[in-house]
Amino acid sequence: MKTNERIPSSFRDPSGFLFYQDGLIYRQINIIYKENYEYLIKSGLYKSLVDAELLISHKEIDVECANSEDVYKIIKPELISFISYPYEWCFSQLKDAALITLKIQAKALEFGMSLKDCSAYNIQFKKGNPIFIDTLSFEKYHEDEPWVAYRQFCQHFLAPLVLMSYKDVRLNQLLRIYIDGIPLDLASSLLPFHTRFKFSLLSHIHLHAKSQKYFADKTVNTSTRKMSRLSLSGLIDSLETLINKLNWQHQTTEWANYYEDTNYSEVAFQHKKQLITEFSEKINPKIVWDIGANTGVFSRIVSTKGIQTISFDIDPIAVEKNYLKSVENRELNILPLLLDLTNPSPGIGWENQERMSILERGPADTVFALALVHHLAISNNLPLYKIADFFSKICDSLIIEFVPKSDSQVQRLLTTREDIFPNYTQKTFESEFGKYFTIQNSMQVKDSERILYLMKKI
Repeated sequence: MKTNERIPSSFRDPSGFLFYQDGLIYRQINIIYKENYEYLIKSGLYKSLVDAELLISHKEIDVECANSEDVYKIIKPELISFISYPYEWCFSQLKDAALITLKIQAKALEFGMSLKDCSAYNIQFKKGNPIFIDTLSFEKYHEDEPWVAYRQFCQHFLAPLVLMSYKDVRLNQLLRIYIDGIPLDLASSLLPFHTRFKFSLLSHIHLHAKSQKYFADKTVNTSTRKMSRLSLSGLIDSLETLINKLNWQHQTTEWANYYEDTNYSEVAFQHKKQLITEFSEKINPKIVWDIGANTGVFSRIVSTKGIQTISFDIDPIAVEKNYLKSVENRELNILPLLLDLTNPSPGIGWENQERMSILERGPADTVFALALVHHLAISNNLPLYKIADFFSKICDSLIIEFVPKSDSQVQRLLTTREDIFPNYTQKTFESEFGKYFTIQNSMQVKDSERILYLMKKI
């Protein structure tokens, strides 16, 4: 076998780590975790969680591909097709991730185990549903010990959720800055004063933050900190009740009602759907990134055909609507995510490698860029050559729409600014994209001046 390569994000846990071997992902379990792993399997907890689709499954394989002398076992975990991060999730995605984490903790207690960490990064989305991916997060429960992952749960899940609910939904972007969750003192200071009169928030956020600050520079005798199993179960129930009650009011945003305020006629809209269907069938991709997807109308054209579709949009309300509709309709092949293409998810963490940038998670087989280029070029002053170069890095084929200046939506963008875009023309568009792609097909959308292109990377 080829020399294995550790995954950069997997170094903090002494129990083991992830690594690549021949393009596949494996997890090494170190000797230090032997007792807990054996208990996880023999107790029946692993089977119970996998059967309930709460935890990814794995297979034990030959230990010969071990990465160090500390190895106890090597497992091959079930593959997650696309890795996403909490700062890319909408409110309901983070809420569902929090609730499944609490459900797993409650289930673990039934089998005599507990979660030793509650990182939101331990959750991914598989077939539309959140699922736990860290097999090494479980440890044997010891009577009267407090829940060691409580603080991390509050920072990774509760703090961003209450800030999104009570203050502003965009505050989940703080998770891009604070890789180990939003500090509770910061969350406490940002929350409205009246939240101090809500007992659950007072306890889990405000008093918790004060306690952290008070004990920050003090030596704590952990042997005196006791919590019965009943009290721990009560803590989990309290968190679950609080999170279930959290909601957020949909504020007005620029793109929340895009399809109610578009200049497409019904004829144009249906023809565009037809063209996207025909172009997609011609190239038959396995993975599609729909960038600027809004509520996912065009994402669903391919996702309903069994194609894995990552449905990106900058607007949190649009992503929320897309996710809730996907859950309601049990659309298993669509993953709505937040993405600002002009400031996309970067590599963050130690050496900027713990969490991958959006570029590192590509390329996709196909990218949809529908009614997007004019926003990038005119609203954000991005030259067409820059846009073409970027798309060449993230896909093998491209279904893209060119909206000319004469279109009423482009005219709307130009009403508040000077037209300094002489190169925003169809000819320049085709020339710049032609440096990276061959145009396999192009069709004018009926009852409009818009052109839809199917392009293949050179």
